Amino acid sequence: MWVATDSQPDQIDFVTNAPIASGSLDVRWHHGVLPRSGSSEPQIQVHRVDEHTVVLRQSKTVSYEAPFLYLFFGNVRAVLLDTGATDDPARCPVRETVDDLIKTWLSRHPRTAYGLVVAHTHGHRDHVAGDAQFVGRPRTTVVGKDLPSVRSFFGFRAWPDQVVQLDLGGRVLEITGTPGHHDSSISIFDPWTEFLLTGDTVYPGRLYVQDMSAFTDSLDRLTRLAESRGARHVLGAHIEMTRTPGRDYPLGTTYQPKEPALQMTVDQMRAVRDAAKSVADLPGAHTFDDFIIFNGPSRAAVAQQVTRSMWARLRRATTRR
Repeated sequence: MWVATDSQPDQIDFVTNAPIASGSLDVRWHHGVLPRSGSSEPQIQVHRVDEHTVVLRQSKTVSYEAPFLYLFFGNVRAVLLDTGATDDPARCPVRETVDDLIKTWLSRHPRTAYGLVVAHTHGHRDHVAGDAQFVGRPRTTVVGKDLPSVRSFFGFRAWPDQVVQLDLGGRVLEITGTPGHHDSSISIFDPWTEFLLTGDTVYPGRLYVQDMSAFTDSLDRLTRLAESRGARHVLGAHIEMTRTPGRDYPLGTTYQPKEPALQMTVDQMRAVRDAAKSVADLPGAHTFDDFIIFNGPSRAAVAQQVTRSMWARLRRATTRR
């Protein structure tokens, strides 16, 4: 267990008052702009779920990945989960945005000192590229993206099965290893919001599996964790599906006006688990209503994605003429 040790005044009770009832995910996420439309959108969209919980989305005008980032405040420090798909602060000012959010929080909850942990749901570039913006920031720990760094920082003794804790100062997150998509993947349960953050393991989109045995094992443990803790929402790191069952946006799409909600249910996560088990011995792409599973490397599946992307760009170019 990684514990906050600083003594702070005016402690917020994240235990007795949990789960918070007033938080909301009622938000229309920015989903890119129609090419050559003259429209624009912020580089980062900020949504305050509640006073102590923020979800951010990087714009599709910055990166087609448009990853979601999560900022949780505790009494002693905050944690930022993922830093996005670009290291250029001019294109996507992740640190500036986070600094402003922390400054606003501290104006309401004054502290003589306040720390920040920058961690990651996993180590792929679209989740860690913004780390460089936090280099040299005072009272900040940037957790390494490799598995030894993750295990060391969080105190895993039995990876990946163990559930460890990250104490932000009264707000204690529960973290477990969820390899399968990436060897250092973690998922995080927050009792305050009853959010289960799953990174690229579960989200409404294309689930790329490197190790199917590890992936199904992770989903089994995630499901048990969600059931035992009463998870309210399952929140991943991307949206790639449309609102039409079984239909995703082509790879590289920068305008997605018909996205489903970011949040998924525990039932939908069970569906991911059951689907993964059903295709465990079948390499390639497998389409389901709310997600697509890519089981291992598949030249045919990748070629199909590239072809769809090319056709989508051609249709947009033709439409604009």
